Amino acid sequence: MKGIWLGILAAVFFAVTFVLNRSMELAGGSWMWSASLRYFFMVPFLFAIVGMRGGLQAMSRDMRARPWPFFGWSTVAFVLFYGPLTFSAAYAPGWLLAGTWQLTIVAGVLLAPIFYLTVRTPAGERKVRQTIPVPSLLISLVILAGVVLIQIPHAQSVTGKALLLGTLPIVVAAFAYPLGNRKMMELLGGSLDTFQRVLGMTLMTLPVWLVLAGYAWLTVGLPSWSQLFQSFVVGVSSGVIATTLFFMATDLVQHDQGRLAAVEATQSLELLFAMLGEMLLLHMALPGPVSLAGTAVIVIGMSLHSWQTSVAARRQIQQSA
Repeated sequence: MKGIWLGILAAVFFAVTFVLNRSMELAGGSWMWSASLRYFFMVPFLFAIVGMRGGLQAMSRDMRARPWPFFGWSTVAFVLFYGPLTFSAAYAPGWLLAGTWQLTIVAGVLLAPIFYLTVRTPAGERKVRQTIPVPSLLISLVILAGVVLIQIPHAQSVTGKALLLGTLPIVVAAFAYPLGNRKMMELLGGSLDTFQRVLGMTLMTLPVWLVLAGYAWLTVGLPSWSQLFQSFVVGVSSGVIATTLFFMATDLVQHDQGRLAAVEATQSLELLFAMLGEMLLLHMALPGPVSLAGTAVIVIGMSLHSWQTSVAARRQIQQSA
């Protein structure tokens, strides 16, 4: 349950991304600056946190020991996640992006067979391919059905171009984020804590963000003060707070695909928080009955995930007693 509550709290701060990215695009800001500035602003905060905890040396050691896998999976988790997310903000409203992003719930479940679990047998330890947790997949599909219901009333106002450029990149991001996150956990094997891992991944991807920022400078000029401020808020809220909370949650349950799916499903609440944020800040209309029904379905799905996680935890305790 702790992992689920951390995931829900992370969803609150993640929702800031969708609202402010859309706000910056409406004000004429470039998606390239929105993407790169977030990670630039993350560095000093994370550096200070890891430094005060005395974790810089261990983080540096792991980065030097496996530089290419560290860089590769960090790029998948951060660049292929946030680049498409900010690009899509130029073509679709925040509610559509947040809604499509919920594909990550199902993506996380479907990725299970890519990973192996080390088990002890009479013949010694061996790696076993993990299987798709069917109950978690079914519950995730319930949440996804709620997401679809929320979007139906708005879909008529979305053009074909917005649908393609506003949703296809999000599909890429929805698979890249859980894949990169899980591969990094597998690569590190618990050798770094959450703050070290997020800082290390951010530092590894800085060359990519610098190239993107340089291209933005040459093509669209420098960002406005408004975009700088909003990117700073996104960097702290979503990049530092939300990412750290979410990674803490996934670290707690990384060896249980069912619980991991439940934690990842908490991100469906980003849609609700993003809709509320757009209503308050960008004056989006109040959702209609169908959207409210979808909201109820999402809450039911989240409740089912919480219930399933609690039952699994009690069963595991009874078996180990």
